[in-house]
Amino acid sequence: MTISIDDIARLLKVREDGTLYHRESQTLEFKESFNFAGLAEYFRDFAAFANNKGGYLIFGIKDKPRRELLGLNANAKDQLEKLDPEKISGFLLEDFSGNIDWSFDVVTIDELNYGVFYIKESPLKPIICKKDEGSIIKNGEIYYRYGGRTQKIQYPELEAIINHRIERQNNQWMDLVSKIGKSGPQNAAVLDLERGIIEKNNSQVLVIDESLVESINWIKEGCFDEKEGARTLKLVGQVQPIDTVEVVKREKINRLKEYPLSAKELADAIKEKSNIPRNDIWRIIRENEIKSNPDYSIYNFRNKKQEEEYEQNGKIFNGTPSIYKTAAIDYIIQIYNNEH
Repeated sequence: MTISIDDIARLLKVREDGTLYHRESQTLEFKESFNFAGLAEYFRDFAAFANNKGGYLIFGIKDKPRRELLGLNANAKDQLEKLDPEKISGFLLEDFSGNIDWSFDVVTIDELNYGVFYIKESPLKPIICKKDEGSIIKNGEIYYRYGGRTQKIQYPELEAIINHRIERQNNQWMDLVSKIGKSGPQNAAVLDLERGIIEKNNSQVLVIDESLVESINWIKEGCFDEKEGARTLKLVGQVQPIDTVEVVKREKINRLKEYPLSAKELADAIKEKSNIPRNDIWRIIRENEIKSNPDYSIYNFRNKKQEEEYEQNGKIFNGTPSIYKTAAIDYIIQIYNNEH
């Protein structure tokens, strides 16, 4: 992903008194300076962002006591420009399970330089630490990005990650079985990428997952070149197309059972457990994008059309209420306590 200067400028927008509008959040972390001695701490943030919704790590910002734009000093800028992406990726693969997808740039805004790392949300969570790195990173730990803070993951978030992973795997099996069911087991073959064979006698139907299609390079007969190009799969014979797969009916979640709290009920429940001002509750929900995080909240659409608009275009109609899981209560309290 290419880092957008416009996005960074938006994140670094300042008030009239020179302080930043944006606070550190689930998706944003500020650092005053960069140095190679702090790599373990930065990698910890990388893993935490990847285990949540992704986010930005921006160097050249003073966060306390006032959030101010300082820019990088000459030494920090020089170190960042000497950064070797291949070495960083190698360190991350050594220290953590799974792949952490990241990008980096030094951007200039109003004559000040900032080092910016963008870490994508991992498609296969959790990212787990595989080895110790001093006192910062510990073997077997899972780091997670909470509101303005990186720390070891807590039970509710880890349970949500595990449940999501199980659900996705179940859906993949359902999709695969539906494809086989459509073509008929007597016509289906299995492509074994580990052994490099297609099993099912002399069947002409090949059933593969749609995501795999993009990673296979199909070539025309007579156009194979062993010296140029990537690894290629050559099929001898014909590949028969499969008609559109029928949609498997899935039971919809009971929204009000899983998300029983209205916004007012959520605020009342938080007030019962912690004396947090309502304005801070709404701010935390906004800054940490809780409304769009299904681990804690979903939109309660008034009709099917509004829901379809949201699924297709991300459009939210004015007045669409959010409903919340009870887990959001402790989550918001935790973010508030971390800030104070």
